[in-house]
This record gives sequence, C-alpha cells and structure tokens, in this order.
Amino acid sequence: MKVTKLMLGKGYSWETPYYIATGEHGGPHVMVVAGIHGKEIASIRAAEKLVELLKQQKLQISQGKLIIVPIVNQAAYRKRIRGVPDLNRTFPRTKKQAASNPLSAAVFQLTQRHQPEWYLDLHEANGLSQKDAKVLGQTLISNKGNPAVPAVRRTIKRMNRSIKNKDRHFNLRLHELPGSSRTAAARILGARAVTVETGWSLPKNVRIKYQLEIVRHFLREAGMIKANEVYLSAKVRAVT
Repeated sequence: MKVTKLMLGKGYSWETPYYIATGEHGGPHVMVVAGIHGKEIASIRAAEKLVELLKQQKLQISQGKLIIVPIVNQAAYRKRIRGVPDLNRTFPRTKKQAASNPLSAAVFQLTQRHQPEWYLDLHEANGLSQKDAKVLGQTLISNKGNPAVPAVRRTIKRMNRSIKNKDRHFNLRLHELPGSSRTAAARILGARAVTVETGWSLPKNVRIKYQLEIVRHFLREAGMIKANEVYLSAKVRAVT
C-alpha cells in the first residue's frame, strides 16, 4: 500500500494537504473530507489519525484508492470558527452550476477527478439525537434514496451495539442539503454519500473514536478492508 501527500490549491492562500492511499489491486474509490467547518475539531483529528494509521501501515487497504482531505478550510480552522461564508453551502447544486467559492470548487474538482463510489463528510453538531430528534449530534445523514442508506443503517447498528450509554446512540437522518459537499457528491456524481455528525457535548477523545470507527465501518462496506463484524438485524430509527 502506498500513501502519497499532495496539495490542493497549491500556491493559493487556502491551500491544504490531502492524501491518497492506494491498494495493491484496483477497486473502489472512497473519499473522506473533514474540516469544511473549522471548529469541528474531533472530525479533523479523526481524519488526521486515519492518515497516520495508513502511513504507519497499521491500517491497510487491500484494494482501491482512499482520498483524504483532513482540513478542508484551513483559514476557518486556524481561527477555530465555522467559516465565513459557510463553505458547506457553496458546493454545486446541479451539474450545470459551478461552486460559488474557489475552495469548494477545488474540493469538488478533486472529487470529480477521482469519481469516488463512497463520499464521507465528517462533521460535528449540537445535542444528542437520541434525546432530541431535532438536533444533529450523533447522526449519520444521507439523501433519501441514496444507495448508501442500507450501509448507513448497518453501520448505525454496529456502532450502537458497541455504545453502552444509549443517550450516545446514533440515529439516521435522511435529507438533502443543497450546496453541501455531501449532496453535491450524491446528486451530481451519484456517490454513496454520508455526513457523519458526532455530538459536541461528548468528550473529544470519545468523538474522535466514534468518527474513526464509523469511517472504518464504511471502508469495510466498500470492500477496502476486511470485515469480521456480525451483521445485526435490529431496526434503526430514522430521525425526520
């Protein structure tokens, strides 16, 4: 397995590194992005940890290509803010529409170049969805009818089985968010696209752990790493 570091937007004020891990055999492409919102630190740390594990060969992909952008919005990250404008409202909304920000345009061009079958956008949010269905904390989000939804349900079952405190359980939310990277990847490229939202109220190390475990579950779903987990039959509640 080879891990290569590259630069997105090299020479621009918003340039940021990204990484490509390539398996020994051809296979699916999976893209993981984090730091579209600069203050969502656990998701960023999870993406950085994923790169570290790949570099150390502690996590190996058997086939395909894994593209990781750990900190999309470097300017917002340095200030520990969400970002102005909100970058996750500036991605293309249709095939004929361009992104409205040079950074989101560059991220989407990178996505188009690699045509990932799976697209994971790591975020954090307020609240715990198990206690309040109106909040996004501890949810996995996909577009209604997206081919990722069955895998999202399985991933939630696996995660919740390992989380003893039921208040911290994940829920499924199905909705489109025009202008977001996830909806752009789903609508325009036909990717299995998922947004991961851990709850800010939880300890940072716990949130990082959840983020990383969820990514690994989806890498197994994509066939990039070996799976040995049991598929569960319990129902997953969709938060609408």
